[in-house]
Amino acid sequence: MKIALITDTHWGVRNDNVAFMDNSKKFLDEIFFPYIDKNNIDTIVHLGDLVDRRKYININTARRLREDFLDKLAQRNLNVHIIAGNHDTYFKNTNSVNALQELVAGSYSFKIYDKFPKEVEFDNTTVLLTPWICDENRKQSFDKIRSTPAQIVMGHLELAGFEMHRGSMVSHGDDRHIFDRFDLVLSGHYHHRSSDGTIHYLGSHAEFTWSDYDDAKGFNILDTVTRELTFIQNPYKMFDKVWYDDVTPGKEPESYDYSSLQGKIVKVIVTNKSNPYMFDKFINSLESLGLIDMQIVDDHLNLSLETDDDIINEAESTINIFKNYITSMDVKNIDKVRLEKTVTELYNEALTIQ
Repeated sequence: MKIALITDTHWGVRNDNVAFMDNSKKFLDEIFFPYIDKNNIDTIVHLGDLVDRRKYININTARRLREDFLDKLAQRNLNVHIIAGNHDTYFKNTNSVNALQELVAGSYSFKIYDKFPKEVEFDNTTVLLTPWICDENRKQSFDKIRSTPAQIVMGHLELAGFEMHRGSMVSHGDDRHIFDRFDLVLSGHYHHRSSDGTIHYLGSHAEFTWSDYDDAKGFNILDTVTRELTFIQNPYKMFDKVWYDDVTPGKEPESYDYSSLQGKIVKVIVTNKSNPYMFDKFINSLESLGLIDMQIVDDHLNLSLETDDDIINEAESTINIFKNYITSMDVKNIDKVRLEKTVTELYNEALTIQ
């Protein structure tokens, strides 16, 4: 049996930005649903963070979620399972009030997992579906994880030692070793795809912030018989970079076709600029394409950042600066792990509100 796994759709991301909803719809209409239809897949598991905001949902976002995703799942009579993620829950210490109950239950026949882990049979394969673990359900959740006969776990887990975004390692979270006895652990929550042994973070289906730039997004297909995981990539990008150079032969800006930038958030990296008029003309031509936003990184004076790797090496990420500062603090009676977790949560929330 093959199961489609999708996670961290975050409907309403970036302050309910319609462009991000349109990008998700394009992915769903042209990649996700056609693949499901063509391959006769009848079971879908969403591994949490269906929506972005924990406290409320925009009316238009709720409509787009219903029309672009939930209705299309229902119209196909698919066997749909949805796990509650941390963004789906109103409170941080309990999952009792959540978006799945308010937006999905009662309107669809989908199965919802929002309180405790539950064993589900998929074609004679037992899988433990595990919603977001919080203060209220922590003991019961770990008791179930320790005792279940299932050899596969699907959940929305926060485990230490994995990357939330590429290059941003999470040092807080639960100990991964409690899952050592399982053959396969598949999780949402971290937006960067990564694997370490039997634990696989599946990553978000689309780009939401610059941290997602050039980082593969999409969904996965699990074969319950072979335990093989197949990644289906989302080709549609929201972020792109342009390198401006009007000095080096062969790199003149007019020699490239920039039409693919339409509808994207673009960063212009200026490596060489000798003609201000030509530069202004170039920027105006980019603006006429209908970009969502454009940032200019004026590097032509002395930084000499010629590749993306150079940029990464020159500028330490904001979150890592926070983490290193917290680690080096010489202050007594401060729980540094808890402080780092709070700062990381605030930083990640700030990224999606822009």
